[in-house]
Amino acid sequence: MAFNNLGSDANELAENHDINVTPFIDVMLVLLIIFMVAAPLATVSIPVDLPNSSAKPQPAPEKPLFLTIEKDNTLTLDDDNQVNLEQLVPQLDAMLENKEQRIYIRADQNIAYKDLMAVVNQLNQSGYLQIALVGLEGVEGGQ
Repeated sequence: MAFNNLGSDANELAENHDINVTPFIDVMLVLLIIFMVAAPLATVSIPVDLPNSSAKPQPAPEKPLFLTIEKDNTLTLDDDNQVNLEQLVPQLDAMLENKEQRIYIRADQNIAYKDLMAVVNQLNQSGYLQIALVGLEGVEGGQ
């Protein structure tokens, strides 16, 4: 028998001093796969020249609420109520029954992106989450 030749005591097995690296290798391969998938998703600064939209325009509601941001950053509600950014939310609360109504934002193409985002952030923080951006239809190669 092979076990009888192990040493002086037949009931005692020799100690194995080797490290079992199989679990370590399994964990490392899983981490490698995770990082290989996550690394391309973490890239943010990709220059993109977006094409024009050819989607069909959605029908507008019967009485849409337009918020216009003019070239000089003047805010106008429904083409007649000029407000500043601090007065925007109280004015909307007075005009609307609930915060679920969609607000259509028309912005001049020459305003800074940060100014547009300031208005959108103000609306989002106040609970107005139904926001739509209005653009020209059928314009090819826009400016």
